[in-house]
Amino acid sequence: GRKKAERRRQQAANTNPSTMRRTSLLAAALVAAFSSAGAQAPSTLGLQKDPRIVAAMADVSPARLRASDSMLVAFGTRNTLSDTLSSTRGIGAARRWIHAQLIQASKDCGGCLKVEYDTGSAVVGRSAARPTVHLANVVAWLPGRDTMRVVVIGGHYDSCICSVPNGGSFDTIADAPGADDDGSGTVAVMEAARVVAKHFPRGFDATIAFILYTGEEQGLLGSTQFAERLKREGKRVTAAFTDDIVGNITAEDGRVDSMSVRAFAVDSLALGGPELARYVWATGAVYQPNFEVIPILRLDRLGRGGDHRPFHERGAPALRFTERLENYKRQHLPTDALNDVNFPYVARVTRLNLATVVSLAAAPARPDSTNYARDSRGASGGQSFTIRWSAVPNATGYELLVRRTTAPTYTRIVPTGNVTEFLLDEQLDDVWVGVRAIGADGHRSLTTVVGAAGSPRRQNPQQRRPQE
Repeated sequence: GRKKAERRRQQAANTNPSTMRRTSLLAAALVAAFSSAGAQAPSTLGLQKDPRIVAAMADVSPARLRASDSMLVAFGTRNTLSDTLSSTRGIGAARRWIHAQLIQASKDCGGCLKVEYDTGSAVVGRSAARPTVHLANVVAWLPGRDTMRVVVIGGHYDSCICSVPNGGSFDTIADAPGADDDGSGTVAVMEAARVVAKHFPRGFDATIAFILYTGEEQGLLGSTQFAERLKREGKRVTAAFTDDIVGNITAEDGRVDSMSVRAFAVDSLALGGPELARYVWATGAVYQPNFEVIPILRLDRLGRGGDHRPFHERGAPALRFTERLENYKRQHLPTDALNDVNFPYVARVTRLNLATVVSLAAAPARPDSTNYARDSRGASGGQSFTIRWSAVPNATGYELLVRRTTAPTYTRIVPTGNVTEFLLDEQLDDVWVGVRAIGADGHRSLTTVVGAAGSPRRQNPQQRRPQE
């Protein structure tokens, strides 16, 4: 009898309109939760839209990008070990053409760009013969007020047919068009240099280096050379970006994605990789909200490498832009053809590059050291923390950004004014806090994470032994 009564009560509950409505709402919430599990809505992190950047982005030309990539493909092969003397074929002809294009961009802005070859040599360790190869990167510098602080944006102009069996990596004769890998990244950087120089000939707070690398396919030789040069010269790298394979929108299985791009950066709070990824993510949300930035907190795709790696290895925040859908039957093969590159897509990546690089160069540097102290004797009874940070030249104020340790990005922004110490009403044990500098025109720096293992610590007025 009791079982029958229970069944009747359950049947009545199941047919009760209120119960059914609650059940439907719960189901809808679960569906929504699971359907969005793979994506997180971006946050603008309080970044402000600069109308000058918007105007510059509108000047990026898909037609010019296509014409430039067509010229690169026309050199036949751009293998680093290929012909350097011909005026129409090989790596030498390609770099001289790139140099000439950047020289013209500099003439158009009244000489604002300083264009040079960054030269050297390296042993190709990937070859059994271990030949020594001449390296010539092409660099266009847009000097800033601080010539020792640099934002780097690059792509590699060399190509190969490395995936052809039996020696394709070192085939210096056969065509290696490299329209996507990495003609797309090369022309994106060249176009960004042209447009930024045109719209901002007087530069920014930091210097920008627009660089086209050689030797990437032989083991990141050109980017290693440049990263080592900057370190040797004592320059401080605010961020180093590479555009590598940013033109394909159709995968081998037929999937198409022309409205998102991946951003790879190492999940190291001390080096700032995830903070750079969050900055790019937020910049995209501000300037191109319909073009999704997918931050991926690892150095690169599994088993792969790119020209941001040497900068990461030398302690700088570094990030790689790469198309959302790669087609592996075209990479490092004679089939990497111009007609398979989508130039409106390359233009979207270029605009994201431009907005990010200009925003960082226009902002002050990030604080180079931080520290904290629990407010044990204050009114909070230890629930608040005093955050301290180093002063930044040209900063007009600072902000603290707060997120839970499991949150993908920051959810609270606390203005502090133009001070270097602030009592924050947060339990620092439970969250991550970042501090950033604000410039006179409102541009924000990268964040420096407070208390990140391995990051520089600022001396507290009184050091107390931490309690277990």
